[in-house]
Amino acid sequence: MPLQPQPLFETFERFHELNFLQLNAELPVVRDYLHDFAEDCRAVEGYFAIRGFLKSYAGNEATYSSYRTHVERLLLWALLIARKPLLDLRRKDAEAFMEFCLNPPAEWIGPVIKSRFVRVGGRKKLESDSYVVNPDWRPFSTTLAKRERKLAAETLSELPERPYRMSQGSVAQVFAVCGSFFQHAMDEGLTEVNPFRAVKQKSIYKQRNTLDVASRSLTQLQWSFVIETAEQMAAEDPQHERTLFIVATLFSMYLRISDLVGRDNWEPTMGDFRRDSTGNWWFHVVGKGNKAAKISVRDDYVQDYLVRYRRHLQLPPLPSPQEKTALITTLKGRAGLSDRHVRLLLQQVFDRSLKRMADEGWSDDEIDQLRSASLHWLRHTAATFDAPHRDMKDLQADLRHNSLSTTQNTYYNSLDEQRAHSIKGLKVKR
Repeated sequence: MPLQPQPLFETFERFHELNFLQLNAELPVVRDYLHDFAEDCRAVEGYFAIRGFLKSYAGNEATYSSYRTHVERLLLWALLIARKPLLDLRRKDAEAFMEFCLNPPAEWIGPVIKSRFVRVGGRKKLESDSYVVNPDWRPFSTTLAKRERKLAAETLSELPERPYRMSQGSVAQVFAVCGSFFQHAMDEGLTEVNPFRAVKQKSIYKQRNTLDVASRSLTQLQWSFVIETAEQMAAEDPQHERTLFIVATLFSMYLRISDLVGRDNWEPTMGDFRRDSTGNWWFHVVGKGNKAAKISVRDDYVQDYLVRYRRHLQLPPLPSPQEKTALITTLKGRAGLSDRHVRLLLQQVFDRSLKRMADEGWSDDEIDQLRSASLHWLRHTAATFDAPHRDMKDLQADLRHNSLSTTQNTYYNSLDEQRAHSIKGLKVKR
């Protein structure tokens, strides 16, 4: 009987190639692992139940990958720790699993890795190649904050060790996904009980911390260095005209990465910029949940960045309604960039901005946040800057928040300011 956890499910692409009626298309290393468990653990039955659940979410790679992580842990925990069939879990088991996720044993924790399985074969991938488990894979992974990695690189020091700690958001997601799995199993007639629904103190696992957007936004000073650095890079090397366009586009329209690089069913083009009958520009997107939306476009973005980039591409200054030119391309003109490529381009800008601020003598307090900055920070930064000048409902529409309260609680902090002001003048000694 196995004693150590191993990955059970492969990549999103490979998952679609499985035979969902049998086990014959799984990797031999997965089949052997499942068959090695005692018969009363019903490991294959649990695997089939998880596989069927993941199949119902196999239309979106990000959702598949996230759900796979949580339900795979649940199956491994049931087999290796609880030593009982997955579908026989009850309320106490669900509570025990949640506590396990909050404090997993050291042997279940490892570094972030790219591949769950390692191919054994020649340089060219063949169907006859075999696969083994990546020995570095663990069900839980530790990550260091970007700021800590940057500081270690700057000071040439070793990366600090940090104990594993699951974020409150991740705890809530584990609880929700595992509950969804058992609801799916009930709907399929595989079990009559949802142990996660039966948990008494659900609030322990459902609570979410309010987003502190100030900790994920650049200051006015930092943003001025970022946009100026992107402009300098474009002036030094025309290849970085694309980088400047990406920075300005993400910031100006509060975009997510998928709005820029596209989704499975949608690729952004220049024709998605459309001017209405009154002369206002809109950017049309297909966002989260495949929802079509349009985002208002500020005039100075069109004049200073969109026109500039199009001239660099030797296109007419303004897009035409039916234009099919890709929004961003490779340097050789191929349509589309990967999100990883875009993030790398942004990181170059952040790194150069950080160096410029340090070289100009700005204090560490004033530049520190740039060490943590990521692509998504541009969305938060722009919304934070714009909130005092825009109607809340207008900002909500452009951010594409489902709830107005999300926009209000995140970007309109008048109550926080009033609360802070009310205590400023109070003395410790009376």
